[in-house]
Amino acid sequence: MSKCVVVDTTKSPWARLRPVPVNAVKLRDSFWGNRIEVLRKVTIPTQYEELEGTGRIENFRKVARGDKDIIWRIADDSDVYKWVEAAAFTLAYEYDSNIERMLEEVVDAISSAQDEDGYLFTYYAYDKRSRWKDLIRMHELYCAGHLFQAAIAYYRATGRDKLLNTAIRLADHIADVFGPDGQSGAPGHPEIEMALVEMYRQTGREKYLELARFFLDQRGKGLLGGDIVLIDHKPFRELDSMVGHAVRAIYLCCGATDIYLETGDESLYNTLERLWRSMMKRMYITGGVGSRYHGEAFGEDYELPNVRAYAETCAAVANVMWNWRMLMVTAEARFTDVIETVIYNGALSGISLDGRHYFYVNPLADRGRHSRQEWFRCACCPPNIARLLASLPGYFYSTSSKGIWIHLYASSTSTIELNGRIVELTQETKYPWEGRVKLKVNPEKTDTFSLFIRIPEWCEEVKIIVEKKEFKRKVLPGSYLKIERDWHYGDTIEVLMSMKPTLIVSHPHVLGNTDRVAIKRGPIVYCLEHIDNPDFDVWDIVIPPDIQLKEEFRSELLNGIVVVRGRAFVIDSKRWENRLYLPLKNMPLELRKVEFRAIPYYAWANREPGPMIVWLRSIVPKNNP
Repeated sequence: MSKCVVVDTTKSPWARLRPVPVNAVKLRDSFWGNRIEVLRKVTIPTQYEELEGTGRIENFRKVARGDKDIIWRIADDSDVYKWVEAAAFTLAYEYDSNIERMLEEVVDAISSAQDEDGYLFTYYAYDKRSRWKDLIRMHELYCAGHLFQAAIAYYRATGRDKLLNTAIRLADHIADVFGPDGQSGAPGHPEIEMALVEMYRQTGREKYLELARFFLDQRGKGLLGGDIVLIDHKPFRELDSMVGHAVRAIYLCCGATDIYLETGDESLYNTLERLWRSMMKRMYITGGVGSRYHGEAFGEDYELPNVRAYAETCAAVANVMWNWRMLMVTAEARFTDVIETVIYNGALSGISLDGRHYFYVNPLADRGRHSRQEWFRCACCPPNIARLLASLPGYFYSTSSKGIWIHLYASSTSTIELNGRIVELTQETKYPWEGRVKLKVNPEKTDTFSLFIRIPEWCEEVKIIVEKKEFKRKVLPGSYLKIERDWHYGDTIEVLMSMKPTLIVSHPHVLGNTDRVAIKRGPIVYCLEHIDNPDFDVWDIVIPPDIQLKEEFRSELLNGIVVVRGRAFVIDSKRWENRLYLPLKNMPLELRKVEFRAIPYYAWANREPGPMIVWLRSIVPKNNP
């Protein structure tokens, strides 16, 4: 089996970090290991059934047969391609004959639908006059990008080149149509830019890299109507804030980062840095982005409503993808901190614990009306979260000429190639429920190199023990700790991170969170759900500033979680019956004492419906009981 990497920066001149393949890491814990098992046994097969049942896969077969009874939806092809990518990573991670069979059937169907000139988009299979004419609305280039990524993942997972050859023919066709000597244009929905760069990395054909740069530089010329939602209001290098459709904006940044990794264009990196810092003022505590329903778009700085939070699952997936690329450029832990926040919260909430129900949007407060669905008419999110989870083992480590970089924590075994030699790494931990991680280093022979261990930003206290001796150097949260030494087979490192529930406040300009706090423990954001607190409305809770939070692991609850408990108050809502407003002189309101139980945000809406809230009132009147 080939090395199945997610983003191949192995030869990228401006990459500080190199990838470790998905199939080099085996997650053995009950958290991520269990989720990937559910992905393999439940999510991939049930998504295949949905893709068949809704006619998305059959569309390709119909085109091959000449059957014009197509189900006409502009993005359906991409849902199939994302599923192929997810299934390919899953197959690379652990062989499964059922997934292999499904993959081969779908790959055959896709390839059989390709036109003689390389064109492949089922929506226009029988309408050659309309091809490449409406890049604003139609998703031809977007779907092509997802095909490229799927084909590369399938080739890296299996070594089979049928789908890759299909992708190459389509890429060559697009290169013949567009470019300085051809048609102008930019995709209404970015995606092809990063996919073309990966095609360049896979095939070595420089025209794909040049085409990616061409599409990036076409933006801001009014070819998409100058629409800010489509990020066409300015040239990319002049952007100073994250705006527009969140998924499109971040996918575009992924492509620009990939182009920088290959070209070293500093004007691109300077823009990316500005945009990343802008996004940090527009990101939910869960890592979700895109706060507006209108246009599925970013809002202004600090515009982060909770009930009306959009925070599309696809945007969370995109957030991981972009931060991963920025990490490859810089090797800076701030990007890994975002990745960790997203995967444990804003992305993971997008899929149910049973692996077959999904959120499209991810609010931070709800009255019990928001529920997970088995599928959506616009079904971008289910296969997108599937491909993220399937590729997740490839995000745990990277390498550089100096050593191995440890990004994420989970009980696991890994086989990592470093400077031509093999190093086996094992992690023993109950992360994210406990902050103790024991690393065992097994080089094939004694060797000198560095381990770069990420100390999460949330970690206030950490102790490092190397071969039973405390490491005395100062350790900073939100950084990588470099440990360089001669490593012998069986050497150990212990990372002891303080992990206790903490009250978090937000910037005062986030008006919806004024006088409110959120509970966070380690990387996990918590929420209150009605089913755990049936004696009061969770929206009425008031957290005292001196609260003593307690924690306990509950193995029988929600696949095993740490529950956070505490004593707080709730507003007596009787005074508000049939009233929307009251004079200030009628304050303070009467409060009563309660005990509450909080669960991880990612796990909400897996039981019965009811109110849920993340940001809790925290200011208590002075004469509270």
